[in-house]
Amino acid sequence: MYAAPPSVEARVFATIPERFNKSGTNRWIDVQLRGAPAPVFLEGPAFDRDGNLWVVDIPWGRLFKLSPDGQVECALEYEGNPNGLAFHRDGRLFIADAVKGIITYDPKSGAMKTVIDNVLLQPLRGVNDLTFASNGDLYFTDQGQSGLHDPTGRVFRLRADGRLECLMNNVPSPNGLVLNPAETILYLAVTRDNAVWRLPLPDDGLVTKVGVFIQLSGGMGPDGLAMGEDGGIVICHTGLGSVWHFSPLGEPALRIRAPNHGHHTTNCAFGGPDGRRLFITEGPNILCADLPVRGNTLFSHL
Repeated sequence: MYAAPPSVEARVFATIPERFNKSGTNRWIDVQLRGAPAPVFLEGPAFDRDGNLWVVDIPWGRLFKLSPDGQVECALEYEGNPNGLAFHRDGRLFIADAVKGIITYDPKSGAMKTVIDNVLLQPLRGVNDLTFASNGDLYFTDQGQSGLHDPTGRVFRLRADGRLECLMNNVPSPNGLVLNPAETILYLAVTRDNAVWRLPLPDDGLVTKVGVFIQLSGGMGPDGLAMGEDGGIVICHTGLGSVWHFSPLGEPALRIRAPNHGHHTTNCAFGGPDGRRLFITEGPNILCADLPVRGNTLFSHL
């Protein structure tokens, strides 16, 4: 439908040092990667107020913290499968964990707490990613093993006052999600549909007129999303080894390719001194590329 956009190659910002590599397998690796080796598998990048980049290591229940110059430390290791991260304005880190649900971690005290691990006494399917609105509302996806064969993935909103609302319950693999700058639209990566859906958010809280905003092809489908200050959307296309930048109208503007034929472009976050640098998780690597737009209201929720 559109001509191919300009293409650039990302560069490696940092690689998790080999001393942190794990050997063997576990249930997550057996199910999600069909037993393929995964000494480190990164996802969920998020910046703290000091400019440190946090990422998760899903199969091994670890959170890595990278300084602005790329120095790596393992900040947390626990029994779980962390997938997505988002910082609250009070400095706590909210974690979407496929096993434990939504949990918090306080980097200062080391305290961890479960926020949500069930809905109406029923277990979550497997939460995947999360994002905050400026008013403190938390949006998160409950993906599990849903797909076109079983379109029962869910999208939730946890109000700042503690009310939990199910916005959608018929999604074939809901994954990354991001709000537009006006916070009137929630964009949702639907991995098994290979598409990004558009969810209008009326004032009364009801979701109607949901539709496909961008239809992709190839790879495994969209994973993590990021929002530019102009309303353009950045999409990590896992399996294809690419990250797409689309205009606010959904027109392709830029393709960012992973170096060395890397395919696991899972998630991304804007950062850097001017907020124009995009950081991308890919296997054991954190890649980066400079974009012509800033990330939307960087650190606005902190």
